[in-house]
Amino acid sequence: MNAQDDYIIKPDLDSDVTTRPVKARDQFGNVLSLNAVQERPLTLFLNSREIVTLMSVGDYPDLLGVGYLVNQNMLTKDDVITAIDYDEEIQTIVIRTEHETDYEDKLKRKVLTSGCAMGTIFGDIMDKVEEAHLSTSLKLRASTIAPVLQKIKDTPSLYQKAGSIHGCVLCQEDKPILYTEDVGRHNALDKIAGYLYLNNLQADDYYLYTTGRLTSEMVIKAVSMGITIVISRSGSTHWAIELAQKTGLTLINRARGKRFLVLNDQDRIIYDL
Repeated sequence: MNAQDDYIIKPDLDSDVTTRPVKARDQFGNVLSLNAVQERPLTLFLNSREIVTLMSVGDYPDLLGVGYLVNQNMLTKDDVITAIDYDEEIQTIVIRTEHETDYEDKLKRKVLTSGCAMGTIFGDIMDKVEEAHLSTSLKLRASTIAPVLQKIKDTPSLYQKAGSIHGCVLCQEDKPILYTEDVGRHNALDKIAGYLYLNNLQADDYYLYTTGRLTSEMVIKAVSMGITIVISRSGSTHWAIELAQKTGLTLINRARGKRFLVLNDQDRIIYDL
């Protein structure tokens, strides 16, 4: 079986939503045809309340909308979604639930983060993070990491097509299964959160890979989802490392080829190289 068949979701390079062709000239004046990643607003409503306008590449608006609300603690496992209405013309998505909740206080406590495309977290999300008890049942063999990273690298992506985009990949055992991309790495992670929520899947059965650096927001979202191991091709901010230590999240940095650095392993890594 082709490794690409393991994916439930992967980048759609044929979509006319995510990229557009542009003209450029090289250093010699030759005309070239390139692809540029789309960046468009998506206004998110929860029932009748406007929550936020996200800048997104435009694919999987349902997963992005639901995942954003889940990671902001605005949707819990007890909430029942009755409808998801997306209007492409006005770039609006409405998530409807059985019962409306007043988020007035929550909306007043916004914190802009260091994520690309202006990430945002709401004040009480830290309460959820500080109460988190991450599972230690997932074990990851060090020998598994390099082959998984190679499979991800070999997957055709919007980054390969146009650049200027981040990716997040949810993996299980030795397989990458959900590959999402967006102009902000936090959006890519929210799409994964949306898929897990809508399919009633437990995140502690999986680990995560991201192409970008691990900031506090990425750690907060990962912990909120129940992810226990996060691998990055890049590094982590000091606050992200502190949050990982407080919550018991395992970080793996500078993962390229067979080399990587494990921070706060929590006995989840089996060093079998």
